[in-house]
Amino acid sequence: MRWKGDRRSSNVEDRRSSSPVSGKLLGGGGIGMLLLVIFSLLFSGGNVDLGSILEGEGAGGNYDTTIVQQANPTADSETSEFASVVFAHLEDYWTAAFSESGRSYTNPTLVLYSGSVRSACGQASSAIGPFYCPGDQKVYLDLSFADELANQFGASGDFAMAYVIAHEVGHHVQYELGITQQIEKLRQQLSETEFNKYSVRQELQADYFAGSFAKYLTGETYNGQPILEVGDIEEAMYAANQIGDDTLQKQAQGYVVPDSFTHGTSAQRVAWFERGYQYGDFEHGDTFSAANLDL
Repeated sequence: MRWKGDRRSSNVEDRRSSSPVSGKLLGGGGIGMLLLVIFSLLFSGGNVDLGSILEGEGAGGNYDTTIVQQANPTADSETSEFASVVFAHLEDYWTAAFSESGRSYTNPTLVLYSGSVRSACGQASSAIGPFYCPGDQKVYLDLSFADELANQFGASGDFAMAYVIAHEVGHHVQYELGITQQIEKLRQQLSETEFNKYSVRQELQADYFAGSFAKYLTGETYNGQPILEVGDIEEAMYAANQIGDDTLQKQAQGYVVPDSFTHGTSAQRVAWFERGYQYGDFEHGDTFSAANLDL
């Protein structure tokens, strides 16, 4: 992805010099919550109640953690610049997409943190990965996740990280459309197993929106050159494949528990990203419609 020197978002809040905290994440959603489940499996030897991790307000659940703050708040300057540039492109895309459909759109804020952070959804550590908090309409990102994505999940390349950021902003799009609010009402009415099915649909829609963003970028240029480079889309699809519920559960415990899926299988995540990349509209991304019930 060509990005160096491109416009950065002004909606970025850098909290990397803040103090470490210990506490709970009480809400939010996205790739981070899936990683929280998997990390819990890894550290417990597989003996963990997946459902209990995700209980509570919002999409997060309660997770107590204490971490060590990274010492240098100015580190990862290139990664922070990259994230800011991607965020700026996402602002341009979604503002235009909402306008074209007769809707208004309010940009979210990107919060960069190191180690731990306090949000309107509660306190969280970097162990959960990137997440979106609907309580304050902010995307939270510890820049060290880029290394984790490459080293632990084998998903290297800058557009793999761009996919992750676009997925989290996809949750903000859902908030702007009122989908998040509808899903939260269902949480109070359904059993955990039944609600997980809606959680999967919510996450796959965020993957669709990430694919839509990728489609948009194919027509964008910077300094006369296409922004997307050869292999970028493949990087995003590989990342989606590596963080499917089934793939991560197999790696963590050797078997899968479909009723506990909250984000979708690897095949589903790749398919919905590809669907977004193909259509790039709101209509084909309705993972909740009767036509798309069999995911």
